[in-house]
Amino acid sequence: MNPKRILVVGAGHVGLYAALRLSKKLSSREAEVMVVDPQPHMTYQPFLPEAAAGNISPRHSVVPLRRELRKCKMVAGTVTRIEHARKVATVQPISGPAREITYDHVIVAPGSVSRTLPIPGLHEQGIGFKTIGEAIYLRNHVLDRLDVAAATPDPDVRRSALTFTFVGGGYAGIEALAEMEDMARDALRYYPELKQDEVRWVLVEATQRVLPEVDRDMGAYTVQQLMKRNMDIRLDTRLESCVDGLVKLSDGDSFRSDTIVWTAGVKPSPMLDSTDFPRDDRRRITCLPTLQVVDGDRVVEGAWSAGDCAAVPDLTKEPGNFCSPSAQHAVRQAARMADNITAVIRGREPVNYKHKHVGSVASLGLHKGVAQVYGIKMTGWPAWVMHRTYHMSRIPSFNRKVRVVVDWSLAFFLKREVVALGQLHDPREEFAEASQPVGAPRV
Repeated sequence: MNPKRILVVGAGHVGLYAALRLSKKLSSREAEVMVVDPQPHMTYQPFLPEAAAGNISPRHSVVPLRRELRKCKMVAGTVTRIEHARKVATVQPISGPAREITYDHVIVAPGSVSRTLPIPGLHEQGIGFKTIGEAIYLRNHVLDRLDVAAATPDPDVRRSALTFTFVGGGYAGIEALAEMEDMARDALRYYPELKQDEVRWVLVEATQRVLPEVDRDMGAYTVQQLMKRNMDIRLDTRLESCVDGLVKLSDGDSFRSDTIVWTAGVKPSPMLDSTDFPRDDRRRITCLPTLQVVDGDRVVEGAWSAGDCAAVPDLTKEPGNFCSPSAQHAVRQAARMADNITAVIRGREPVNYKHKHVGSVASLGLHKGVAQVYGIKMTGWPAWVMHRTYHMSRIPSFNRKVRVVVDWSLAFFLKREVVALGQLHDPREEFAEASQPVGAPRV
């Protein structure tokens, strides 16, 4: 029997966990698992706020693919097209010409990208919060703005530098806002030129609540806690423009801000537009509860999907509901999908994915949090401990678990690092300046 080739498109939560499970369940005689991703690591996104705030090392929030997927064949590149009618994917390696890869089964899991709106100035001024690069950049940028404010004699420049605007009140926005405010508060002790009441943190949320994944009273508690820290919370308010850093809101207010962080939702990867898979009205791949791709009433043989880019029916709710785009579902869907692919290859029937959302946990900064798990609600220190315990248990590999715990343990005894490494974002600038030929015009 020739081994089946299973092509895994994307190595996020779904891709990594599915490939890892498949490589353990299937022998090399049964299947070859090939993983395509342009990045050499999987980013554990729930740790991005803590990485940005300096609570853990940024490297410890990512999982090296080649170390974890030793039984899989890795291809460093991007899938630019999938023609499932021919069972062929076009892959653009990070270097060299594109090539076609044939497969027997494909797992389509490219994940999601930031869902943006055509707001004037957002493209030029905004930054997302989905990648480790964005988290590191935001950390360096916030600390750099403190340096700018401390050095300038211009009150307008100072005010703009010390105004930090976050758009979107979901988990990503709330945790990023809370952790960055915590970090900046710690850093201010080293800036005698600045006062805490000069720093302004603004949250802009288009709906009337934050953290929609938990009950309203927990969302209200979160808003109260943030307001106690003198944050400016704007609910039922939209960002209308941010041209040249001038933020204009739907409530009529306007102010200048050097920092505009966009965390207002996600959408399926645009890579799906270059495939022949069926999509729903939100551009997600339509799936059965078995995680098989379905076109109307017809199962698309050999095609599987899960996570942010897939519309997977939620069997714990009324018909017409779909699983939320959360890491909790993605990890469990990946395991069920790997088991189903294994079953199909061995001639058995796939099993439906069914998982009742157990709840949510969120950090509101060091020693602060909210949690709602199995209907039990917690706030403050207990919720923060639960948040850390849960995510430590979920990040792949024993190596990363140990490193994260060590980071947290050291933080109890050592002060947080609050130095900006802005040169990371343009490392050649100084050398280019020094190596410029004599007499050449400076740029």
